[in-house]
Amino acid sequence: MEFQSIYTERRVGSDKIPEGARSGFQRDFDRLIFSSAFRRLQNKTQVFPLPGTAFVHNRLTHSLEVASVGRSLGKMIGEKISSSFKSSNEDAYEFYRYELANVIAAGCLAHDIGNPAFGHSGEKAISAYFIENAGMRIEGQPLQSFFTAKEWKDLTNFEGNANAVRILTHSFRGRFKGGFGLTYTTIASILKYPCESTAIDKGFKHRKKYGFFQSEKETVLQVARELGMIEESPEPVVFKRHPFVYLVEAADDICYSIVDMEDAHRLGILQKGEVEAAFMEVNQKISRSGEDLDKLYRNYKNIDDANESIAFLRAKTINLLALECTDIFLENQRAILQGDFNDTLVDHIHSSSGALATVQELSRKRIYEHETVLQIEMAGYSVMSELLQLLIPALLKKQPSHKESIVLKLIPYQLTGFEETDSSYDKALNALDFLSGMTDEYATEIYRRLKGISTPAHG
Repeated sequence: MEFQSIYTERRVGSDKIPEGARSGFQRDFDRLIFSSAFRRLQNKTQVFPLPGTAFVHNRLTHSLEVASVGRSLGKMIGEKISSSFKSSNEDAYEFYRYELANVIAAGCLAHDIGNPAFGHSGEKAISAYFIENAGMRIEGQPLQSFFTAKEWKDLTNFEGNANAVRILTHSFRGRFKGGFGLTYTTIASILKYPCESTAIDKGFKHRKKYGFFQSEKETVLQVARELGMIEESPEPVVFKRHPFVYLVEAADDICYSIVDMEDAHRLGILQKGEVEAAFMEVNQKISRSGEDLDKLYRNYKNIDDANESIAFLRAKTINLLALECTDIFLENQRAILQGDFNDTLVDHIHSSSGALATVQELSRKRIYEHETVLQIEMAGYSVMSELLQLLIPALLKKQPSHKESIVLKLIPYQLTGFEETDSSYDKALNALDFLSGMTDEYATEIYRRLKGISTPAHG
């Protein structure tokens, strides 16, 4: 891959290049911001339960912050790359100077759009449902037998990243062709795992999970080939990552690792001194100047409000990590373009300096295993599993019961593709489209009503 040939304004579902004041990449950002799928992120769990007496991040605020950091990464790296094209390639110069930041910001807005309710526990609950019910009989036929091996692998390893690609590119009933109609470039920027589910190999960063369902395979192949992504294997399909993925991924990694600490402090899970020590460790191990470090600590100590002082440290730490990621990307740009960089930018920082040791230890032991986090995970398992148990048999049966027919009528019109297909896989994906579009609150309410715990009339 080469920098001058890995971007395009060509869009999914259309060969037309739009004209006007806004570039195609700015249009991507705007389409995402104004979409209902993006708005629904405001009521999807990031880490801590929603809502609460103390403000904590949800998927929407997280995505907006990731987009802010991603835009900065795109701007800093774009300016550096553009300098090499200033006198040789005007188009490449203009793209990297002014548009890369828009691509990365749009990719960051989109990166969590496929996550179901209840965070990662929602993903795990969907996978667990299919694994645990593989032998369940539906009109005399085991559930697993309804699907091919590749389709079953998708369902038993449900992946929010793959679901994001589906939401963004799938032509849902009554909607525009090509989903959001985003540029191939923005879609490529969120393909963290450009392989199908049967190619998962945790020894490689780009194959740790998978990036698309069988239903979006052809779309991904078009994107990869148009942008010159390196094909590692035609069967199963595996490509090397697109270089812009590293920037979207870095912005996400920076934000969740640092901001989760700030949320934990606001909720009283971590003490101020613990967060201070963790953030200062990051700054001490990768700081560019001892003088800057002393100034940082003096300014921090001059802020009396505990929340504001931690917010100050958080901002400085995020900025320093972004600068470090910029340097690592530029230092390793040849390996990244050749598909030989088997790392993430933030992991590279930690492995070379140990800067995130305390952050990671506190997050693992004190945040992700906190009782409120575990409780929301258990709630997610229960709600998602029960809803699937109502939906999947109803969709796969040729003659659903009266109750199952009522359940099917709850599925929104744009997701009723199951009425026009004989594919069990497509029908199952329609169920997952319905579930993954639910907010935490809506999923819980639907669960309560369908289980008879509450009714529309009595709440």
